[in-house]
Amino acid sequence: MSTEQEHQHHRITTPLTTPITADLLRGFLDLETTPHGLLPHRLPEWARRQIPDGQLAMAEAQPSGVRLAFRTRATTVELDTLPTKRAYQGFPPPPDGVYDLLVDGRLTAQATVAGGNLRTVTDLTTQAAELSEGPPGTARFTGLPPHDKDVEIWLPHTETTELIALRTDAPVEMAPDGGRRVWLHHGSSISHGSNAAHPSAIWPALAAARGQVDLVNLGFGGGALLDPFTARAMRDTPADLISVKIGINIVNADVMRLRAFAPAVHGFLDTIREGHPTAPLLVVSPILCPVHEDTPGPLAPDFSTGTLRFTATGDPAERAAGRLTLQVIRAELARIVAQRAAEDPCLHYLDGRELYGEQDYAELPLPDELHPDPAAHRRIGENFARLAFAEGAPFSPSPRISPSFRRS
Repeated sequence: MSTEQEHQHHRITTPLTTPITADLLRGFLDLETTPHGLLPHRLPEWARRQIPDGQLAMAEAQPSGVRLAFRTRATTVELDTLPTKRAYQGFPPPPDGVYDLLVDGRLTAQATVAGGNLRTVTDLTTQAAELSEGPPGTARFTGLPPHDKDVEIWLPHTETTELIALRTDAPVEMAPDGGRRVWLHHGSSISHGSNAAHPSAIWPALAAARGQVDLVNLGFGGGALLDPFTARAMRDTPADLISVKIGINIVNADVMRLRAFAPAVHGFLDTIREGHPTAPLLVVSPILCPVHEDTPGPLAPDFSTGTLRFTATGDPAERAAGRLTLQVIRAELARIVAQRAAEDPCLHYLDGRELYGEQDYAELPLPDELHPDPAAHRRIGENFARLAFAEGAPFSPSPRISPSFRRS
């Protein structure tokens, strides 16, 4: 039997096809219609026109935290997609991205989609890349429990995913509104999910599950740079709870000095507050990252060990002239939040080393000196849930936003 015959043999015998629309999706800010289907975006179209580099353009189109959500009795679910995968020239292609299927909030099945497009990065510094086109594929889940259930399919967090078709062996209904609060989070590649094993195991997803909230994840690999268009996108996105994790990209990209950093933070927070004047707003400083604690950027790739690692190339002596390190960033964020909190009682600060600090680094070191591994993602998620969602913490239970203000 050929591969195609085998594929047809295993297809649902009498499939029901449900159009993929915004009502079936969570965690996105915009949907683009492509020749193949729908492409979820995590920045709106007007903001994408202002993106200055290919790195952020790629990151925001990778659906970290984006998932399909529906209710069904189906025991078999098929999702046709066209993935665009990322590889680095000179290194083997990464494994296919994972699709997580959750039943009533519990991870129940996983699948991958072979083929698709391949975007090969030829220059790590400029992110120049070459695109090779490939065919769509199918993520297939079988043996699901036959009762009525809430199903979520979390899309691969590091693959651009065009959604083509959803097929099931029983009817699909839009997932009911469970009354959960919406948590809007912005951060760097760590929040995006770099090195996490699968999409529902990135630390924001783990924290959201423990906090029983609906996640909108604006974690962008290399893209947490206090861009005004990101702040405006957050301003315009309905949310009950908001967090911004600031600092690591500012340092490793070496994009500003202390003189520019403080006003940029104020401006970012001012813009968010224009749309969310009283929502709990948590400012989170960087987790421990020894290469940048006292050494400024820029960050540089290091292949001397045969694997990709990162090293800081700045001069620590230049801190006196305003060069930024993580230690400097944390002190400045703590100062800014303390100053603003005098008039904004819903503004809070969390030192990122409480999420992942020296003891965590000793136990779960950063494999490339920058990104946490899957176990560290879990540690960070657990710590964030404990520090943010517990009773009396900044995100402790409180009334949600009015449904009339929620984006469909």
